[in-house]
Amino acid sequence: MTKIKVLSVNTSEKKGTVKKPVASIELTGIGVVGDAHSGKWHRQVSLLATESIARFASEANRLIKHGEFAENITTDGLLLHECRPLDRFRNKEIELKVTQIGKKCHGDNCSIFREVGNCVMPKEGIFARVIRGGKLKAGDELDYLPKVINIHIITLSDRASAGEYTDRSGPQIKFLSETFFSGIRRQTAFTNHLIPDDPELLSKLIASAVSDQVDVIFTSGGTGIGPRDYTPETVRPMLDKEIPGIMEMIRVKYGTEKPTALLSRSIAGVSGKTLIYCLPGSLKAVTEYCSEILPTIEHSIYMLEEIDSH
Repeated sequence: MTKIKVLSVNTSEKKGTVKKPVASIELTGIGVVGDAHSGKWHRQVSLLATESIARFASEANRLIKHGEFAENITTDGLLLHECRPLDRFRNKEIELKVTQIGKKCHGDNCSIFREVGNCVMPKEGIFARVIRGGKLKAGDELDYLPKVINIHIITLSDRASAGEYTDRSGPQIKFLSETFFSGIRRQTAFTNHLIPDDPELLSKLIASAVSDQVDVIFTSGGTGIGPRDYTPETVRPMLDKEIPGIMEMIRVKYGTEKPTALLSRSIAGVSGKTLIYCLPGSLKAVTEYCSEILPTIEHSIYMLEEIDSH
């Protein structure tokens, strides 16, 4: 586990101005008490690494003081701009969730830019929301915890669950998801279930995963029109919101090549903060569906976490 050291904590009374080091800061549900950037929004706390400051100081050929780039927390030990939204920093008392990397630079309209001559914050500063409050001071340490995308895969098949043949769609979903998220520097954790076409068992597994705040649930199988195809009827009442567009697009896109693809009754939606995607059971269909769904997942998770990533 990576640890970072807090070198300085800093506050200011006005936005767009340099912050001054203080003995300690109090973090609450709206950010840093007494700081201009506190509030009910996603950029409550700003952090900047001394590694970024040192590089800029060398280029500018002058000393940069803690807080000059308007960071609340100056750190050492990690290149913060390499973090991702939803990563966390915590110790026994406080916990921060990363919500944004960098920000728009206002140039000459920013007093920091006018005073310092440039600003590293737009490119290498990060912002966070307070999850658990408390006091923080120079010398404290924080553990860095990268976000792990937690995915549950449920394959529904009477024959595969009875051992009559090997499930291929569940492992394919895992392979495609793992490959995709590793490409965007996201860690993943998987739980796999192979069950009969049993609505009651399916609903119990989904309810348990939603209760555990799993990020994503994929089901495979039971989306056709056969007498044992119950998946949409089981899952739809469990959704708080449906996401119809992606499944409609997939049906039309692949249905133009193979009309039987239009018979799929796959659905997608949200239950709590869990994304649920009900896919067909064939290996080919799973591959096609995942190619369209996976690129949307990270942004969907941001939306559920009320993070503005536009």
